[in-house]
Amino acid sequence: MKTFLSSFLLLLTFSLVAQKPDAEVPPYKQFPTVPPVKLLLADSTTVYSHEDLPKKKAVLFMLFSPECDHCRHQTDSILANINKFRDIQIVMATVLPFERLKRFYQEYELEKYPNIVAGRDYQFVLPGFFHARSLPVLGFYDRRKKLIAVSEGSMLVSQILSKFGK
Repeated sequence: MKTFLSSFLLLLTFSLVAQKPDAEVPPYKQFPTVPPVKLLLADSTTVYSHEDLPKKKAVLFMLFSPECDHCRHQTDSILANINKFRDIQIVMATVLPFERLKRFYQEYELEKYPNIVAGRDYQFVLPGFFHARSLPVLGFYDRRKKLIAVSEGSMLVSQILSKFGK
């Protein structure tokens, strides 16, 4: 019995050491559907959730900082080509204070774009979900809300659209 127990414990130890812990696998890979996020929108009263996403549109999540130069350049390039994104819902989210989001929203006049939603991720879901280490983080989801890809850093508009098969 002692030999059996010793062998069992030894095997258990080796199997635990040999396995990669789930903590190292980012949540977006473990759960390849849109994240369960709630955003406080720029009007400061509306909460937008993953359940509010349009049913038959692809989705681009953009985790950003209003002060990040790369994020600003990414926003500029998307807005300059907004007509190419009409079949894509763009969800811009920041975890920074609401006042910074509101200034960014007004500066870029985001209210003019019906396919852009910008809000504060007040529950801090997206940085952990996308395993964010640098900004912007772009999450690409198809019309069925299944993960296509996740990318960190700025991308050309042509590269973004190619992720959606355009």
